[in-house]
Amino acid sequence: MADGFASSADRAAFIAALPKAELHLHIEGSLEPALMFELAQRNNIAIPFASVDEVRAAYAFSNLQDFLDIYYQGMGVLHSEQDFYDLTAAYLARANADAVRHVEIFFDPQGHTARGIAFETVIGGISRALADAKITYGISSKLIMCLLRHLSEAEAEATLDEALPYLGRIDGVGLDSSEVGHPPSKFANVFARARSLGMKIVAHAGEEGPPAYVHEALDLLKVDRIDHGNRSLEDPALVARLAGDAMCLTVCPLSNLKLCVVDDMADHPLRTMLDAGLVATVNSDDPSYFGGYVNANYLAVADALDLSKSELVTLAKNSFAGSFLGENDKAKHVAAIDAYV
Repeated sequence: MADGFASSADRAAFIAALPKAELHLHIEGSLEPALMFELAQRNNIAIPFASVDEVRAAYAFSNLQDFLDIYYQGMGVLHSEQDFYDLTAAYLARANADAVRHVEIFFDPQGHTARGIAFETVIGGISRALADAKITYGISSKLIMCLLRHLSEAEAEATLDEALPYLGRIDGVGLDSSEVGHPPSKFANVFARARSLGMKIVAHAGEEGPPAYVHEALDLLKVDRIDHGNRSLEDPALVARLAGDAMCLTVCPLSNLKLCVVDDMADHPLRTMLDAGLVATVNSDDPSYFGGYVNANYLAVADALDLSKSELVTLAKNSFAGSFLGENDKAKHVAAIDAYV
C-alpha cells in the first residue's frame, strides 16, 4: 500500500472523513431511482420502468449520448418547487455524510423550461435546499447554471435572459450535454455576455471532445475552470499551460469509467494529472447514474491507482483551491484538512 495506509479499509476510513469540496455535480444527475418513483407518483407521471431494479438495469451506457437519453427522461418527473427542493436536499445529505464542506452544483434550466416548468420553480427549490443545508450541515455552496450545448446559442441567450432576475442566486454559467460536434466556440457570444455580468465561467471540455475544445474554452470562453479535461493530456503544450495557469480540472472517475472514457479504473489519468502539476479534483458528476457519490469516486480511483495519503490530501486541497470561495474561506478549509491529517 502507498504511504500511510495499512490496507484498503485504512484508506477508506481516511477518505471518509477527509474534508473536501465537490465542484462537478449535476443536481439532476443525483436523482435516485427511489426518488424518481416517488416523484412520478406524486405528480401522476407514467415512467417506462416497473421497479427501481429496472431503472438501475437501464443505467448501462456505452457513451455520453446513451447516458444523456435516459438522463433527460429521468428529469421529467421534476415538476414542483418541492420536487427540486427534495432532489437537492437528498444530494446534500449524501454530501454531508461524505465530509463535503462546500459544493458548487450545476442545474440545467433548459431541460425544465422546455417542459413548461417555470425558471422560478427550478431555482426556488434548489436555492432553498442550499440555504437550509448551510444551516443544518454548515455546507456552503455556489450555484452554476449550465447551458445545453446541443441546442443553439440563441436558445442559450434566451435562457440567460430568463436568468437575469435571479442573478443574486446564480454564481456562474457552465456548458454541458453532448460535447462532440458542439465546440465551445459555438457559444462565445453568450459566455462573453455572462462574463460581463460578473458571472464565473466553466465548461465541459476534453471529456469526449478533443484537446482543441479545451483550447477554445480557455481562449474563447475564458473559463475560470475546466470540467473533465481528460483529453488535455494528449497535448503537452496544453498540459504545460494548464499547469502554469493553475487551471482547475474537475475530474469524475466513476463517470469516466461508466461512459467508457477509460476502459479500466487502473488506466485513469488522475495520477498523471497530479504528476504533471495539474490542479485536478475528484467529483461525482451524476452519482445516481454512475454508481457513487464523491467518497466512492475517491475510493475507486485511490484503490485502482494506489494513491498515497499525500496525493489524497492534495486532491482535497485542490478542491478548495479550485472553488469560487474567497481566499479567506479557502484558507480555513485547507487549515481544516491539515488539522485532520
